[in-house]
Formats: sequence, structure tokens, C-alpha cells
Amino acid sequence: MKTCFCGSDQPYSRCCGPIIKGTLKATSAEKLMRSRYSAYVMGAVDYLFETTHSSQRAGLFKKDIEQWAKTNNWQKLEVLHADTFTVEFKAYYTDRKGKKQVHHEKSTFVFENDSWYYVEAI
Repeated sequence: MKTCFCGSDQPYSRCCGPIIKGTLKATSAEKLMRSRYSAYVMGAVDYLFETTHSSQRAGLFKKDIEQWAKTNNWQKLEVLHADTFTVEFKAYYTDRKGKKQVHHEKSTFVFENDSWYYVEAI
């Protein structure tokens, strides 16, 4: 049983998998952020686009999301702090040149129409 990419102790099939597939909804900003990290690992571009708030989609292209997701080798996720509408995290990955990288971000989220959406990094 492989644990989920997001770092939980649950298997992907019971953690982020059903959220990415659309059979369950994220129940918090942190859960959405974790599922978005797993979506990067899996290359689930449509999910990443659809869970970005509509106010942020102008200029967002699926091909760019796909390139970012697939050209990096995602290693692990570390959640540093989470509250109702913000999540601070570090995503560890190896870039296409084989260099180890850390993406450190504090993200904001909104709950709208019974769903959570990523808004932006602050």
C-alpha cells in the first residue's frame, strides 16, 4: 500500500485520488492544497485548472501547467502552517536539469459554491 503523494498516511486511492477524480470534494483549504500537490505529481492538469479560482484563470494555460507538472520530479510535500484560508508549504522537487529545488509558498484559498479554490500565493 503506497501512501499518498501529499504526505498523509493514507493510500492515494483513499486520500487525494477521489478528490482529483471528482468523487469527493476537498473539505478544507489544506486538503485542497494537498490534492493539488498530488495532482502535480500525477499530471492532472484539468484538476489543477478547475481548482484555481475563476478570478485567476485569465492568462493561465493548461499547457503551461502540464509543462511545470511533468518537467519536474516531485519528491515530497511539507505543510508548515494551515488555517482556514491560507496554507504555507514547501514542495520539494528535482528540476529537468537534475537540480534539487524547493518551492516555498503561502497560498490563499476561498470557499465558494460549496467548493474550495486556490486563489494565489501571497
